[in-house]
Amino acid sequence: MSYAQVEMEVIRWGEARQIVQNSNPRAQAIKTLEEVGELMQAITDNNREAMIDAYGDILVTLVMGCATADLDLVKCFAHAYEQIKDRKGYLSPEGIFVKES
Repeated sequence: MSYAQVEMEVIRWGEARQIVQNSNPRAQAIKTLEEVGELMQAITDNNREAMIDAYGDILVTLVMGCATADLDLVKCFAHAYEQIKDRKGYLSPEGIFVKES
């Protein structure tokens, strides 16, 4: 199944459960933060299955957040890429991205 197909199924799922109609971007952002916390725990525990679940749940909350804001997640993703595509820099040994000026 392609990303676009999965995204549409998630939106339909959210509409069927009144999430898109009754939620809002703030509520979905809070849910995303909860899921990020679960991801961090899965990474700490080195639990691959929990990481798969958490990454998927994060994507679902992002799709729902965009749907409640009448935004297209792929367009948001493309916009972010346009902002970073020409950045030069490197990742330091400490895990910090250092931008070249």
